Amino acid sequence: MYKLSARSLKNLNGVHKDLVAVVELALRVSEVDFCVIEGLRTILRQKELVKAGASTTMNSRHITGHAVDLAPYIGGKVRFDWPPFYKIAAAMEEASSALDIEVEWGGKWKFKDGPHFQLPWSKYPL
Repeated sequence: MYKLSARSLKNLNGVHKDLVAVVELALRVSEVDFCVIEGLRTILRQKELVKAGASTTMNSRHITGHAVDLAPYIGGKVRFDWPPFYKIAAAMEEASSALDIEVEWGGKWKFKDGPHFQLPWSKYPL
């Protein structure tokens, strides 16, 4: 069983409590350790990511605390290769189902975003 690091906990500050609950449970059931690389995001940070091509929208759920980016932490390093993201997604799906909190994964989008998990607009409007 894995545990959130101090940095991951800090990165969850300002994130909606339902999403935090899913992340916490997912880490406990996950086959792979992971960390929270980003949660709540400023508009300035979002503009930087769009300019760099790392995001395609200024309407990000990160800005409102309804999204997190998670990354595998393997061998003491954060990794961005795809196979571990599927394991994180499976853990997030299991946790969201157990808690009855719907979560969307960016890895299923046309613009693939493996680290991204968000609460859906339909159930969590602003």
